[in-house]
Amino acid sequence: MLVLLPPSEGKAASGRGAPLKPESLSLPGLAGARAAVLDELVELCLADEEKAREVLGLSEGLRGEIAKNVELRTAGTRPAGQVYTGVLYDALDLASLDAAARRRAGKSLLVFSGLWGAVRVGDRIPSYRCSMGVKLPGLGALGGFWRAPMDAVMPEAAGDGLVLDLRSSAYTAAWKPQGEVAARTASVRVLHSQMVNGVEKRSVVSHFNKATKGRIVRDLLVAGARPKDPAQLVEVLRDLGYVVEAAAPSRAGQAWALDVVVTEIH
Repeated sequence: MLVLLPPSEGKAASGRGAPLKPESLSLPGLAGARAAVLDELVELCLADEEKAREVLGLSEGLRGEIAKNVELRTAGTRPAGQVYTGVLYDALDLASLDAAARRRAGKSLLVFSGLWGAVRVGDRIPSYRCSMGVKLPGLGALGGFWRAPMDAVMPEAAGDGLVLDLRSSAYTAAWKPQGEVAARTASVRVLHSQMVNGVEKRSVVSHFNKATKGRIVRDLLVAGARPKDPAQLVEVLRDLGYVVEAAAPSRAGQAWALDVVVTEIH
């Protein structure tokens, strides 16, 4: 099983480990594209702080993120699973997993990134600021920039098993499963169900959507679940106590659509 995750806007500070070693990152086929994004991002932040703030969509209070990007090549690193913070990663709580579940996380979790394309949670990276929605002056919109490099490496990364897609819309732009990979991909959204004047209303609540996705991944890792396809995933999630509604693809080349329905927001 391969689980596709979004990163988090908020990130832990760079660690005390050795500086970035690009050649050590997973998916080495992305090396050239990573170097291009890294070079332009560092140059932008070094040359013109005000322009960098505009391009990166940073408020005045986040101006310090620009200095962080300037130091990307020399800053200390830590595992990506420690760098990414926020609601989904708090719920996932990788640090508290037992050894077996952590090994499963290292093999199955792939975090998409505007800067790195995608990394495994064990890959050592510095803290940075560069979302997939950024449009760099020389490379253009990163969602579009990453499509060709990701198309080249993701079929092999996906292997022949289930692909569980928990990415947000900005990150799905960088890679869309195609062909037989799409047929064994399950895209999940979380819906909050509540009764209003005797009528059920469903809505997407961003915070709880992220938290529930983090809990889903954690529960799958702890259980050691190994569903081979979306249909088996539905069964596993229901066994774990989730309310799941599934829609199989209506035509070739589409992924399964899974709705996880919750009644409590926490």
